[in-house]
Amino acid sequence: MEIKPYTFELLCRIRKTSPLIHNITNFVAMNSSANILLALGASPVMAHSIDEVAEMTAIANALVLNIGTIQEDWMESMLVAAKAANQKGMPVILDPVGAGATSLRTRAVKRIMDETTIAVLRGNASEIFSLAASSIKTKGVDSSLALSAQIVEAAKEMAREKRCIVSISGEKDLITDGTRVLRVANGQPVMTKVTGVGCGLSAVTAAFCAVAREEILFATTAAFALYGLCADLAIQISDKPGSFFVAFIDSLYTVGEKDIDSLLLVSEE
Repeated sequence: MEIKPYTFELLCRIRKTSPLIHNITNFVAMNSSANILLALGASPVMAHSIDEVAEMTAIANALVLNIGTIQEDWMESMLVAAKAANQKGMPVILDPVGAGATSLRTRAVKRIMDETTIAVLRGNASEIFSLAASSIKTKGVDSSLALSAQIVEAAKEMAREKRCIVSISGEKDLITDGTRVLRVANGQPVMTKVTGVGCGLSAVTAAFCAVAREEILFATTAAFALYGLCADLAIQISDKPGSFFVAFIDSLYTVGEKDIDSLLLVSEE
């Protein structure tokens, strides 16, 4: 797979078709995720009431489940939406925000993964590893573990067991289907200083998967790479969190083929 032309092709598909991305996400990230999707060219909808999630999912192109502000009624809504998405053959992206920090969060993620089929699990190293090793106590949304060989093997094993793509954000992102391991070197440390940027990556991943259901591994890789590339463009304008985020949104809106050809940093292990 030629990842650079494929990334541009998927970006063009998103901008042309404006896929509808149904987000059941946390209060903190609703606004930023919506703006990130709009800048990319996708169409966001935020709906978490159990009375409408199945109906909303039926008209969407991808589903994002983000447990950042999880509570019991939202848990049930997520399950209903995910099952509706599974019936439609729609990609489900699960963001296990803070998994491992509390039993509620860890239990919620495991229940979603046990009772439904997800296409992509997207989190940081500590969140992902807490799902594979119950003895690990994480710091929540902070990634306290490096992407070591132990993490790589745990990610591959989880991907094989759950038959999904496992994608881990870090200094050098990791995306695996259990066999192949792809790395993305694009991105900037200041991204961790802006609330909702990580959650926005889950939304962007959903948009890419919505237009490339046949190649979820490479669609996820393309999403990570383009997202990080836009941060690389934004940092040239500002390295301060507030103005960086504005520049980042603008970069998502304007990024093009020349940027992708010259700046995309993807490798395979």
